[in-house]
Amino acid sequence: MTRIAILQMTSGIDPQENLAAIEGAAEKAAAAGAKVLFTPEMSMLLDRDRKRAAGLINPELVAELQEQLTHCAKRFDIDIALGSMAVPGDGDRYANRSMYFDRNCPGPVDPVTYDKIHMFDVELSTGETWRESGAYRPGTEVVTVENTPVGRIGLSVCYDMRFPALFEELGKRKCDVIAVPAAFTVPTGKAHWHVMLRARAIEASAFVVAAAQVGQHADGRETYGHSLVVDPWGEVLLDMGGDEAGLAFCDIDLGRIEEVRAQIPSLANRRDIPRSPNQ
Repeated sequence: MTRIAILQMTSGIDPQENLAAIEGAAEKAAAAGAKVLFTPEMSMLLDRDRKRAAGLINPELVAELQEQLTHCAKRFDIDIALGSMAVPGDGDRYANRSMYFDRNCPGPVDPVTYDKIHMFDVELSTGETWRESGAYRPGTEVVTVENTPVGRIGLSVCYDMRFPALFEELGKRKCDVIAVPAAFTVPTGKAHWHVMLRARAIEASAFVVAAAQVGQHADGRETYGHSLVVDPWGEVLLDMGGDEAGLAFCDIDLGRIEEVRAQIPSLANRRDIPRSPNQ
C-alpha cells in the first residue's frame, strides 16, 4: 500500500495564504506517512475579478511561489502534485498550469508541467456564465510524470474530464494514477462529478485522484468539493464531502491496477474507430 494525501481547499485571493495552507498540509501529510500530496485546480489563486487577479499573475510572483513549493517538497520530504495555478502565457492570456514537484530532484529543477487543454466555456441553466478561453489559452500536450511513489501519473485539470479521448490516451500510456484537480460548480458537480470520475477510472484502468475546491470563496463563487479517490474498478475509496476544506488520506494498492487490467483487458482490446467521411 502507498499512502497519498488529498487537500480539499477553499482558495482565496491571497496567494501567500493559499501557499501557507499547502505548506501546513504538506507537513501534516508527510508526518502521517503520505508520499504524494494532491491539491485542487487554482490552488494558489481563485479570483474571477480579472483586473485584480492580473496584478498577481506575473512572472516574478509565479517564480517565487514555484521556488517556495520546491522548497516545501524537499523540506517535508513529500512530492506535491499542485492541481494548477495561473501563470503568464503567450500574448494577453494566461495558462492554467498543473505542476508536479519531486522532493528528490537535485537543485533548482523545474517541476513537470501540464497546461489545461479544454477550456470551460459554458452557460448554465442557473444563469452562471463562464468563459475560461477569454483569459486562458488552451494547452496542446498530453503530459505524464514518471517514477513517482505511485508510478506513472497522468495530468489533467477539471473540465478535461469531460473529454474521454484524453483519458484514453493516458490509459494507452499505462498511467497508474490520473490526477484530476478541479474547481467544479455546484450544479454540474451534483449532476456529473461522481459518475464521470468513476467512468474515467474504469476507462483508463487506473486510479483517479481528484482534489477539489469547496465552499464559498472570497471572489463570490461556490464550488462543489467532494474530493475523490477512485480505484481502477470504479470503486470510490475516498469522498471528502462538500461541506469544508480539509486534509484526508488514502492508502492505494498499485497491484490492483494489473488485477483489473487482467480481468477486463479493455486497453489491450481497443481498436481504432473509423472516422466519419465528413471529418
